[in-house]
Amino acid sequence: MRVFALIFHSPVFKSNWSALALFFVLVLATPFARAQSLGYEGPTGVFVTPLASTASSPANGFGKPVVGYHFIAGGDTLGDYQTVSVTEGFAKRYEFGYTSEFHAGSNQLPQETSYYYQGFQIVHGKANLVEENAGKTKWVPAISVGAIYRFNDHQLYDGSQWSSGGKNYQQTSSNVDFYVVGTKVFTGIKKVPVLFNAGLRGTNASLWGLAGNAPGYSARGFGALAFIFTLPNKSTLILGSEAAQQPNQVLANNVAVPSADLSIITSVVYAARFVPSPKHKLNIDVGVLHASDGRQNVGNAKDRAAFGLSYAF
Repeated sequence: MRVFALIFHSPVFKSNWSALALFFVLVLATPFARAQSLGYEGPTGVFVTPLASTASSPANGFGKPVVGYHFIAGGDTLGDYQTVSVTEGFAKRYEFGYTSEFHAGSNQLPQETSYYYQGFQIVHGKANLVEENAGKTKWVPAISVGAIYRFNDHQLYDGSQWSSGGKNYQQTSSNVDFYVVGTKVFTGIKKVPVLFNAGLRGTNASLWGLAGNAPGYSARGFGALAFIFTLPNKSTLILGSEAAQQPNQVLANNVAVPSADLSIITSVVYAARFVPSPKHKLNIDVGVLHASDGRQNVGNAKDRAAFGLSYAF
């Protein structure tokens, strides 16, 4: 991932930052398959925002791994993003995993800040504290806690000094999200289950690290709503939306810049998932993100399509 403070202050980025955030548009969950779906960063969940469910596993051991691949067309300004993930469940209540992110760099940034096929690493873990419908109830949501650690990004801007022309900007940056999340599937509507997901994360990352670091930790909310439809041959279509707050400030040149000045606002996603068959734990995801404040409309990076696959062995 190669996103600098220089990009933040460019005219193109100020109007098209949503291409950076588009990485989380791909995954929505069904009551039966949501524990088999990985998000862009690796946890079982929507895309970046996690669900309370964990990867499937037996009560006294490890489950089979779940793998995922995601691609985001960021356009000529920001380049394309890809991730490859593997996540493992344990004892029905835990999961942990690793994700490698690749960035095919920009074609429009200055040469000294344009990188190709660079990347960084992510590790994550999650623990389920309360199972859905615990105590033989019909209203208790599943509740989980977890963490996502991003590291080894040598150009992710963290506020330390760097220079452009002299190429003295290489550094190793990292940031962490800690979160609590609740998930509930409502079955009161005949033949159309509805999934509700809501959580709170403490983060020092701006735009999940794609836009650098925030000056410090802040509490940010997130949530998702999805409608599940059964199609012929027992296939499934899920239509839904996801929203996530972003930190109020971004650290740039050791100065806390208001995120509104960089057009970083609460992000909203509209997405669809297709599950071809309940016999095969394969999910095919597409989506689009609306994340601009509408102050400018330059280029075609405002809305970006993305594609993803998740498969559980």
